Amino acid sequence: MKKISKLKSIELIKLGIFTLSISISTVTYANIEVNERSPRNNITAQQRRAPQAPINTNTTILIDGTVVNTQQLVELGNLLYHDTNLSNPVGQSCASCHDINTGFDDPNSSNPSSVGADQESFGIRNSPTVSYSAFIPPPRFVPSRRGTQRLIGGLFLDGRASSLEEQAKGPFLNPAEMGNDTEQDVITKISESTYATEFELLFGDDILLNAEQAYNYVADAIAAFERSTIFSPFSSKFDQVQAGTASFTAAENRGLNIFNTKGQCQVCHDGNRRVFSNFSYRNIGVPSNPQLPAFINEPNFTDLGLGAVSGNTQNDGEFRVPTLRNIADTAPYMHNGVFTTLREVIEFYNTRDTTFPASPEVNINIAQGGRLGELNLTVNEIDDLITFLGTLSDE
Repeated sequence: MKKISKLKSIELIKLGIFTLSISISTVTYANIEVNERSPRNNITAQQRRAPQAPINTNTTILIDGTVVNTQQLVELGNLLYHDTNLSNPVGQSCASCHDINTGFDDPNSSNPSSVGADQESFGIRNSPTVSYSAFIPPPRFVPSRRGTQRLIGGLFLDGRASSLEEQAKGPFLNPAEMGNDTEQDVITKISESTYATEFELLFGDDILLNAEQAYNYVADAIAAFERSTIFSPFSSKFDQVQAGTASFTAAENRGLNIFNTKGQCQVCHDGNRRVFSNFSYRNIGVPSNPQLPAFINEPNFTDLGLGAVSGNTQNDGEFRVPTLRNIADTAPYMHNGVFTTLREVIEFYNTRDTTFPASPEVNINIAQGGRLGELNLTVNEIDDLITFLGTLSDE
């Protein structure tokens, strides 16, 4: 294990942080819904291993074993996350689509998906919040009630990345996002940045001459920043009530009761999990969005979600259950941004199997159970549920 000893204090905002070391390999999901004894269920011991504990509160062990100062790693991640010079053309950063002021999603809520750096390309999915993404577990298989295996965890809405580090590498090279052609393009821009010296002091002299290794460190730094308490402050009214420093109103209490009972929200968004997600994958029957650029360009466009990653039709239309933290601030909703308000979302859950007018985008594998799709919520109950969901927004 090598240790970088050159360190420099960077005068930026003071960040409250926690450290976490990562030891996860990239996982290729093939035929996820298979029998537990299937030879395809081949996650390695390293992929199952829990993250390694940090040496102490001041250092972080990176994936390659390098030990760095955690505070400086987070501060460098802050710079990288907000650097609009790292796109092609320049002008877009990670924060452009994941803004702290809008619950860490796209501040432009008028579009169902985000526009790329070229101001012409659009992604095929609604930009998800990055808040509390540090709590999304590495992908793993667990037994389902059908006796098969189902996936839990994984980054991106389809679980194709096994860690925050792996996820952080994607947008820089996505032509519909930040538009760089190669890792070298990104590292060249960093070598010309105002913080190139800080990068070298943290990771070693001449590190920017090794594009592959430097790019891994870019991902390490951004992931460390995303693990800071800036992204996961637990500062909502819900948290204050849990801490005994605030009280719910009557409407909020009624909404919480609806959440845990008649609304059946807790089935996938159990508050005991702190981030209100069980990180499983479901096809809940969301309709296509005719306003989605991908749909406009191709009327037959269908997003298979996890099914496209696993290659198994039993996963078609499944997406990871999102956190409900900051949900009132992160419109539009669903993987394709088809719903623009929380009321539309709840009315969909309430009437999907009765009077909801649109057909599912993927009309197989649709999640059932309980009264999902026919909840029979009244207008007043929906109002109260929306009021409770507002208590999940951080201050």
